[in-house]
Amino acid sequence: MKLLYVAAGIDLPGSHGGSTHVWEVASGLHRLGYEVHVVAHSRRGPARGLGFGRIRVEGVDLHYLDLPKSLSLLGYPLIARMVQVLSPNVVMERYYNLAGAGVLAAYRHGIPSLLEVNALIVDPPAVFKRRLDDRLGGPLRRWATWQCRAATRIVTPLATTVPTTIPSEKIVELPWGANVDRFRPPCDAAEAAALHARLGLPQRRPVVVFAGSFRAWHGVHDFVAAALRLLDDGVPYVFLLIGDGPERPAAERAASQYPGNFCFTGSVPHDLMPGYLGLAHAGVAPFNTEKHPALRAAGFFWSPLKIYEYMAVGLPVITPAIPPLDTTIREGIEGALYCEGDISGLAAAIRRVVEAPQREELGRRARDRVVRDFSWQHHCRELDKVLRTIGG
Repeated sequence: MKLLYVAAGIDLPGSHGGSTHVWEVASGLHRLGYEVHVVAHSRRGPARGLGFGRIRVEGVDLHYLDLPKSLSLLGYPLIARMVQVLSPNVVMERYYNLAGAGVLAAYRHGIPSLLEVNALIVDPPAVFKRRLDDRLGGPLRRWATWQCRAATRIVTPLATTVPTTIPSEKIVELPWGANVDRFRPPCDAAEAAALHARLGLPQRRPVVVFAGSFRAWHGVHDFVAAALRLLDDGVPYVFLLIGDGPERPAAERAASQYPGNFCFTGSVPHDLMPGYLGLAHAGVAPFNTEKHPALRAAGFFWSPLKIYEYMAVGLPVITPAIPPLDTTIREGIEGALYCEGDISGLAAAIRRVVEAPQREELGRRARDRVVRDFSWQHHCRELDKVLRTIGG
């Protein structure tokens, strides 16, 4: 089967979650026998204007359309031309409300399309973009809803991302995943010891990891506050923070009173992440949706790579008790849960996991669960069923 996958605003290669998602889906479907063509963005900027560059990486054809993300729809003529030349069985597009060229081209050429939705289609009124769109008469809302109507099927981690006017039978819930072949429990003790030393982590102390983009809703301030509470109580853990973003300077300032107990690595290439995560005894995903109106409005539709990747390397996980996170991580089975935003509860959950006699067993269960239910391999097998239904 031939697939044209339009992800025009996503950098490939790239280290953020969107880049990982697009590449894992494209390469996973290629391994299942698909001929995959991906329209993506490169970091070289728009110097080549509207022209396509094309390279083949591990059997996947990458076509670069270097337009600013907000102008993705201007690439429609070239994407329509690709549809004519390639004659794909299905066009799949990663949703962005200022994109839609792939769905539009498929619609006009009578080809089935699959809309991949990873964000709320219609923002709540608390979001500035929605208020601006309302003042303009709702063109973005109408365009986003049209994409949902025009698509043959929609895949999304949580169906509440899609307007209720869209028939439920068009929607398939499908979470993201982890690459369980790359992310696995550490097996090279010498490499782990060398990385531990290079980062300057104290010896013989439990390491608790936070990985993320340091956005407000990722909860880094909750993580640091809980860590400080534990340290104030004399609990000598080491806290490893991997990533970068707007909240990092404030987090570093807050942690400065215990400089020997915090390590901020900055951004780490995704292919090196398994080694870094393998240094830890537990992984924390302290999401706080107070800073994210869309998540408050529609539920936790974000399918968090960090949780799946923690699980894949054999870490028990601490995360808030909010659906569906509380069904991915179950108290006392794969980790621990706490009430969202409760710093004392987060600190207690970290300690409950790190000091649990069965901590290693929690990690093994987490690994087994992600291999079974939340791997990219599983995601692509389920996606294959949808694609063959509409384009087979």
